[in-house]
Amino acid sequence: MDGASVLLIVLAVLLVFVAVLLAKTIRIVPQARAGVVERFGKYKTTLDAGLNTVVPFVDKVRYTIDLREQVVSFPPQPVITEDNLVVSIDTVIYFQVTDPVAATYEIANYIQAIEQLTMTTLRNIVGGMDLEETLTSRDSINTGLRGVLDEATGKWGIRVNRVELKGIDPPPSIKDSMEKQMRADRDKRAQILTAEGGRQSAILTAEGQKQSAILTAEGERESQILRAQADRESAILRAQGEGQAIQTVFQAIHDGRPDQSLLAYQYLQMMPKIAEGDANKVWIVPSEIGKALEGLGSTMSQIGGIPTETEGPRERVDLGPGVTPEALTKRTETSADDAVRAAIAEAEDAAHPGRPDASTAPLATDPAIDPTNVPPEPPGHNQGE
Repeated sequence: MDGASVLLIVLAVLLVFVAVLLAKTIRIVPQARAGVVERFGKYKTTLDAGLNTVVPFVDKVRYTIDLREQVVSFPPQPVITEDNLVVSIDTVIYFQVTDPVAATYEIANYIQAIEQLTMTTLRNIVGGMDLEETLTSRDSINTGLRGVLDEATGKWGIRVNRVELKGIDPPPSIKDSMEKQMRADRDKRAQILTAEGGRQSAILTAEGQKQSAILTAEGERESQILRAQADRESAILRAQGEGQAIQTVFQAIHDGRPDQSLLAYQYLQMMPKIAEGDANKVWIVPSEIGKALEGLGSTMSQIGGIPTETEGPRERVDLGPGVTPEALTKRTETSADDAVRAAIAEAEDAAHPGRPDASTAPLATDPAIDPTNVPPEPPGHNQGE
C-alpha cells in the first residue's frame, strides 16, 4: 500500500469524525419545545426552539418537553356520594408545562400524577354532596378540582388551565327512578298548564256569554219598545179608522133615509144568528114577536135622525168640526132613549113572559148616555128632526 492510499483512508476517517462531531454538537429544537441538556448526568441547561450547540460527547439532550397546552381524558372512576350512591365520573384535564426542568426532575410521570390527584380530589369533593347536588353542581366541582390541582402541580412546573366533567353516570336503578320522577314532574306541569288553560277558557267563555246576554237583553228591550210604539201607533190609527168608519156609516144612514120595513128586515136577519150555537138546541119564537116588531119599528121611526114616511126630504147632517162618535151618542135625546128602552122591554116581555118589567128599572147612569153630559151643539148644527 502506497502513501496515497493511506492518505485517502485517513482523510475519509477524518471526514466521518467531523460529521459525527457536527451531529453531536448541533441540536435543532422544534417550536414550542424545550430541550433539557445534561452534562455527565447532571442538568446543564435548557435549549430553546431553533438551532443550538452543545459540547459533543459531554452534553446530552435528555428530554424534549412539549410546552403546548395538552388535553388528557381520564377513564370513568367510581365515586361515592354523601347519600351512599356510587356514580361514575370521567374527567378531562387541560394543562400546560411552564417549567421544563421541574416537570423533568420534580415528578417522574406528571400525566399519571395528575390522573391520580384528579381522582382523589374528585372523590373528596363529591363525597360531601348528595346525588342531586352532584348532578347540578358541575361548575362548583370543576372550580374546586381545578384549584386543588393547580396548587399541587405548581411545584411540578405544570399549570392546570381547565377541568371538565365529561359525564356523571348514576346507577341504573337511580336512573330509572329519576326518569319516573322527571316524567311525573312533567305530567304535573302539563296538568297545571291544562287546568290553567281550561280556567282561562271558562273565564273567556263566561265573559262572552255575559256580553251576549247583555246584548240580547238590550236587543229585546229595544224590540219591545219598538213593538210597543208600533202597537200604540197601530191602535191610534185603528181608532181613527173606526171613528171615520162610524162617521161615514152614520152619514150614510142619514143619506139613505131608512124606514120601518128596513129595520124589521134587519131584525129578522139577526134572528138566525141568535139561534146559532151548540147550546141552542130548541128556539121558540113567541107569537107576540110581530107586535114587538111593529112597536119597535114605530118607536125607532120616532128616534131622532131616522126620517118617517110623512117627513119630507131632509138635509145632510153636518157633523161639525171636531165631532166624534162619542159626542154623537151623547147628543141623543132623553125621550128617544126612553122610547128605545120601552120597546126593548116590550120585546123581552113578549119573548120571556113572567119576567119583571124592565120599563120600571132605573135609567143607566152611564156618562156616555147621560143627557146632562151632552156637549153643546156647535153653531149651525142640525139634528135632522
